[in-house]
Amino acid sequence: MALRPPPLATSALGGDTPLSALEYEMMSEKADALARAGLKVEKALAALRACPPITENAAERESLLNEAADLVWSFLVQREICGFRSQADAIKRYGIPREVMIRLGAVNRPTE
Repeated sequence: MALRPPPLATSALGGDTPLSALEYEMMSEKADALARAGLKVEKALAALRACPPITENAAERESLLNEAADLVWSFLVQREICGFRSQADAIKRYGIPREVMIRLGAVNRPTE
C-alpha cells in the first residue's frame, strides 16, 4: 500500500522529497504505535476493573495491577516520543486509577 503525504506536509517539509516522504512514514508509524499501546491500556484497565478490590485471589489482582502499570508506563513513554509532554489528559481520558499510577516504573522481581 502506498501512502502519499498530505499537501500541507510536503510544503512544510520542503517539497516532495524522499526525506519528507520518510518523515511522513515515521510520523504515521508513531501514531499507529501509540494507538496500539492505547488499546492495550484500555484492555488491561478493563480487566482490572472487572476484578474486585477485595478478592479471594489477591495474587490475581496483584498481577492485573502490575500488568496495567507496565502497559500504562509504556503508553506514556510512547506519548512522549510522539511529542505529547503533558500526561494529564491521557490519565483522565483512560481513567487510570491511582493504584496503577503509583506503580509506574516499579520493577517487580520474582522471589526465589
